[in-house]
Amino acid sequence: MPTAPFPAPRAAAASSGPTVAIDIGGTKIAGALVHPDGTMTATTRRPTPRDVDADGVMAAVAEVVAELSESPLWASAVRCGIGSAGPVDASRGTVSPVNIGAWREFPVQERVVAELAAHGADLPTVLAGDGVAMTAAEHWLGAARGHANALCMVVSTGVGGGLILNNQLHPGPTGNAGHIGHISVAFDGEPCVCGSRGCVESIASGTAIARWALDQGWTPSDTGSGTGSAGAGGGDATAAGVAAAATAGDPIALAAFDRAGRALAAAIAATATLVETDIAVIGGGVAAAGDTLFAPIRHHLAAYATLSFVKDIQVVPAVLGTHAGLIGAAAAATMLLPSSSS
Repeated sequence: MPTAPFPAPRAAAASSGPTVAIDIGGTKIAGALVHPDGTMTATTRRPTPRDVDADGVMAAVAEVVAELSESPLWASAVRCGIGSAGPVDASRGTVSPVNIGAWREFPVQERVVAELAAHGADLPTVLAGDGVAMTAAEHWLGAARGHANALCMVVSTGVGGGLILNNQLHPGPTGNAGHIGHISVAFDGEPCVCGSRGCVESIASGTAIARWALDQGWTPSDTGSGTGSAGAGGGDATAAGVAAAATAGDPIALAAFDRAGRALAAAIAATATLVETDIAVIGGGVAAAGDTLFAPIRHHLAAYATLSFVKDIQVVPAVLGTHAGLIGAAAAATMLLPSSSS
């Protein structure tokens, strides 16, 4: 992550204390004190518990808060940001993460506030979905820095995102604005898990890319990336395996990424046309494929972003990587809690 000082996110630039940041995902629960220059201290993490009830998962969050409270800088914290896998309902402070089955409409914000108070920190707290948190992070310290209007996306097992409009984070009433994965780009497309049809996520997620390639007869190779689950050929049957095959010139794998890139390009162009964003930042595991993904996006974007005010939109990779969750949780809280400055 960047080590040089950066200005704090706009809404709370006057606040000098750190933000308690908590990042909740399907594999890990992490925490840190994030300072106004973007540096992090007291970082800690726990594996997300499996085969436990809702309180069992919350116990790991409580352990993270307890460990953060041992920092000598704990007393100077001024706010708390929670970034979580979704769906989220920020208006109610609840989450129902697809990859944390024990949590359904779980009141995570209320429970975290109680844990903070138990450790002597009565802090204003914000809940943000992971796509919104990533957006806040990339606008503060990453690839969208300096852009007043930006779309940021996470392309992974699903497809999520968030919006910066007029230099402000725009999460919407429930925290789900910018959820580009469920824009329909194929009105005769296959049903999506959300209940709609032809959604970006049903075409461009890592899961969808791998599924389509396999359905078209692609066979994972033993000489692929070797990082995923075994497929019919004993190799990597995930999107990473498809990406490796595409790099090697496999025509089905290339077609799978071209199809995903076209869906993403259509959605990016639609979003840019609607709200005049001038940059699209893409992160997540599928974005690690590099030009295998970005080249078809940019190619197809020329056919969709044709109006004068959208034709110059940039499409770039995210830069914060694994730091985006914690930095984003802090940035979201800083941007959405302007009254918390002290």
